[in-house]
Amino acid sequence: MLIVDAHEDLAWNALSFGRDYRQSALVTRRREADSEILAHNGVTLLGWTEWLLGRVAVIFATLFAAPARRKLGEWDRQCYRDTAEAARLYSAQLDYYHRLEDGGRFALIRARKDLAGVLNGWQGELDGRQIGLAILMEGAEAIGDPGEVELWHARGVRLIGPAWAGTRFCGGTGEPGPLTPAGHALLEVMAAYGLILDLSHMAEESFLQAVDRYPGVIVATHANARALLRNPARPDRHLSDEMIRLLAERGGVIGVVPFNRFLRGEWTISDGKSAVPLAAVIAQIDHICQITGSAAHVGIGSDFDGGFGRESVPAEIDTVAD
Repeated sequence: MLIVDAHEDLAWNALSFGRDYRQSALVTRRREADSEILAHNGVTLLGWTEWLLGRVAVIFATLFAAPARRKLGEWDRQCYRDTAEAARLYSAQLDYYHRLEDGGRFALIRARKDLAGVLNGWQGELDGRQIGLAILMEGAEAIGDPGEVELWHARGVRLIGPAWAGTRFCGGTGEPGPLTPAGHALLEVMAAYGLILDLSHMAEESFLQAVDRYPGVIVATHANARALLRNPARPDRHLSDEMIRLLAERGGVIGVVPFNRFLRGEWTISDGKSAVPLAAVIAQIDHICQITGSAAHVGIGSDFDGGFGRESVPAEIDTVAD
């Protein structure tokens, strides 16, 4: 069995903290043991050795930067004030993925033949295996005009999530709102290029509009079922049963996030890692199966190293190898 992890912020970590994901997570942990990185992003869960041990063959690797209004601190340099700045940051992250590909261990997935090549490599010797990276633009503010989708597609982007927070295209987490005229135009161009639409972080109103309007493939790469969460900090970050049902009716897949705060809404870091067992992840998966009637619409979108680390995932998880 091979694993697809539908959400990892590799470039953001590499350019924010200098993390080298060609190394083992244990090497990174030793290097960062006395650093301020642990306070900003926790103990890393990701690394080359651990991906191999966990048989993680494909990763949806993100282009991500936050709007300046959501800046996490002076250390947070991956933030933008306008479209031009977002485009510069996202382009630099995309350059990072191209450099990873040039090293030979990683392969960008641009077409089905690239995916087939990656999967075939996992049938052979360990040293011949590559990890496939499908590039996901998380938050679309780097796209100044919908016509620019062509340029990002040519450089390897294959999935776009219009929102993180609210954007020019639609409402997002903590900032509700519908699809804007620019959002409708973006979806139209995305469909023309066969891009996958990531509904994660879209406000419920814009989510429902997009499910109804977008003719192409839709997914929620990293989202959990709202029904199982008590007192979540941001209820709109999670999916209602209706949203899950509609996504499944369109053939979509939801990547469950094994992040303690997304499994137990009242969890805080002071509760400790052991307060949330892996059974909470299983409950999320089972709930989606019960709502949709099968296991065809649920996967994993770990979001590992995406603002949290080892101390914030279920007790039985030490690295992505688990």
